[in-house]
Amino acid sequence: MRAEHEVAHLLARSWDKVALLGINSWQVRTLRAIKDCRTVALGGHVDSCNSCGHVQISYNSCRNRHCPKCQGHKRVQWIEARESELLPVPYFHVVFTLPDELNTLALHKPEIVYDALFKSAWETVEAFTGKDNKAGMISILHTWGQNLSLHPHIHCIIPGGFVDRNGMWKLSKAEGKFLFLSRR
Repeated sequence: MRAEHEVAHLLARSWDKVALLGINSWQVRTLRAIKDCRTVALGGHVDSCNSCGHVQISYNSCRNRHCPKCQGHKRVQWIEARESELLPVPYFHVVFTLPDELNTLALHKPEIVYDALFKSAWETVEAFTGKDNKAGMISILHTWGQNLSLHPHIHCIIPGGFVDRNGMWKLSKAEGKFLFLSRR
């Protein structure tokens, strides 16, 4: 079932105003790809059924990683694949964000900045579980925010516990909404 309203429809109706937003060329390219996705603008092909003779034109997709039409199913597939790897414990979603002041550095030295962001996130989790305990997490780097502006951050899925130095599973001491309680 197709949605009644799509981002592409909004972009098509307001395209003349997009240039007035003061966005950069890669943001314009991304928005144009979303606007043109599965339309005549990207070309297409003819599908036909050998049995009944039904003919249908299918327009090409933009395959842009930001496009909701192209990438939504990949997100669902990724989530389903990760679910098979989960332990039967509670999980927490934690986000580590790069300060805005470092965005320019991230553009010019992404490998150094993003490696440091991952390392900082991991060291923070380790600091809460203790050096002798083994924690784990799944981490995903996102470099752009929902408004397509530079916003480097890491989404982490962290199990609500850890393996202690004796190899035993320990639930985090916090109950409810918090992964860890303050040690004050």
